Amino acid sequence: MYPGAVWAVGDVTGARAQGAVGVLDPDEPDVPMCADTVFDVASLTKILAVWSSIGALWEDGSLDLDQPLGGFWPEVTGRPLGAVTARQLLTHTAGLPLRAQPRNLYGTDEDDIRRGVLHEQLHRRPGEAVEYTDRAALILGYLAEHLAGQPLDQLANARVWQPLGMNCTRFGPLPDEIAVRCAPTELDPDTDTHLKGVAHDFSARLLGGVRHRRNVHRRGRPRDVPSPSADRHQRLDANSLTVQTGTLEPARGLFWHPAPGTAPGEDVWVHYGFTGTGMWLAPRQQRWAVLLTNKLYYTRDRQPLTEIRNAFRGLAFPDPSGGHHRARISSARPA
Repeated sequence: MYPGAVWAVGDVTGARAQGAVGVLDPDEPDVPMCADTVFDVASLTKILAVWSSIGALWEDGSLDLDQPLGGFWPEVTGRPLGAVTARQLLTHTAGLPLRAQPRNLYGTDEDDIRRGVLHEQLHRRPGEAVEYTDRAALILGYLAEHLAGQPLDQLANARVWQPLGMNCTRFGPLPDEIAVRCAPTELDPDTDTHLKGVAHDFSARLLGGVRHRRNVHRRGRPRDVPSPSADRHQRLDANSLTVQTGTLEPARGLFWHPAPGTAPGEDVWVHYGFTGTGMWLAPRQQRWAVLLTNKLYYTRDRQPLTEIRNAFRGLAFPDPSGGHHRARISSARPA
């Protein structure tokens, strides 16, 4: 299933329960998974770096989510992307091409990839359909850097991670002294070893490490989880954790979506990472949960981890009818 996992559940006061289970690396079975294990969070980079940085720029008035990008970003003025808004990128309704691997389209040069992504034709008219694509985060990362005048890693660290006390969150590649504590992910066919301390996603590695799709690493310990009640992001949460796509399906907020297996009244929102990570927020309950695994060590099959994620979510959040928890989480017995 996966070598191990680290998890935490909390509320506005901090972590209320937490634990670790399994081993760091099956090749070293005597080394347990523990609270300071470092994980490649994969697509949770969209939340921990891109969504939060865009939110910081929105909150200080640097970005209007509903203004077409071409009106203030010269790089896309007169291009198809110029008609798209940041809100449409956040809701995956921008009509972007669905092809996910820029290297196969534009080569391996960073500047060529940037031009290709920002100048390509749209797949369909903006606002017409909800279609998930990693390109939305890549473009929003470029936009954040343009508005802030600094690289995304510096922006996220200064505006989000440090103010929230997320001192163990960073982009890779990681130095050796930290990489040794990483949960290994996929087997690299070029070296015949499992990746540690670098992004599992080749495109993220190709784009120089600090990119916007899948390359943030963070420790498993709960203190590195941003609280949903943090003052600087309360207003963004209020918009992000509500349906922003109208009657279009599947329903989405701003990068967040309703947790599978929940009814609308439960108001539990989630974002997943391909390596096996997941983060849930329940704004009405002021409650959060995080599950970090390295399931890619064994398989890309989604179904086994889907079942575990759903069970974990059911344990982590109260019954919306006002009854007791579906089950109790004990810090001594991780899910």
